[in-house]
Amino acid sequence: MKHYLAAAVIIPVLVSCEPAEEGSLIVRVIDEGPEHHTVYQPEDIVWQEGPPSLPPGARFAVLDGDPNGPYVFTMRLRFPDGYHIPPHSHANVERITVISGTFHLGTGGNVDQTAATALQPGAYCSMQRGVVHYAIAEGETVVQINAVGPWIINYANPNDDPRRNE
Repeated sequence: MKHYLAAAVIIPVLVSCEPAEEGSLIVRVIDEGPEHHTVYQPEDIVWQEGPPSLPPGARFAVLDGDPNGPYVFTMRLRFPDGYHIPPHSHANVERITVISGTFHLGTGGNVDQTAATALQPGAYCSMQRGVVHYAIAEGETVVQINAVGPWIINYANPNDDPRRNE
């Protein structure tokens, strides 16, 4: 079993492009992995303010890859208690694992914490591209995102986009 897992990790994903909806293209990327074996202990993670596409107060750390390009990436986001991410969607599939805290995740264009699912540490979710969703942190919360970039946030209400004031 371990041999099969190792082979699956080492074999790169092939690149292919295929038409999707009119005016869009699905691009599959090569995942060659990092240049060397990488291990992060929690205390070694370097947190930065931002990203600028999220409301102020969030912090992030890119652990692998590049969320700005068409690459596989792993990124952690850390939110203070009560932090809200307004309704938004992404251009690509987003996969989230909760590391700590409680991450309330709901779908739709209106924030309703009572309708959101409370994701506890160890919880995982995967959302199709284009799904409008929102999030609320309960307690300091850390989530890990695994996706293919570019990581783009499209706010349902453009007035919620913190980049408008740049």
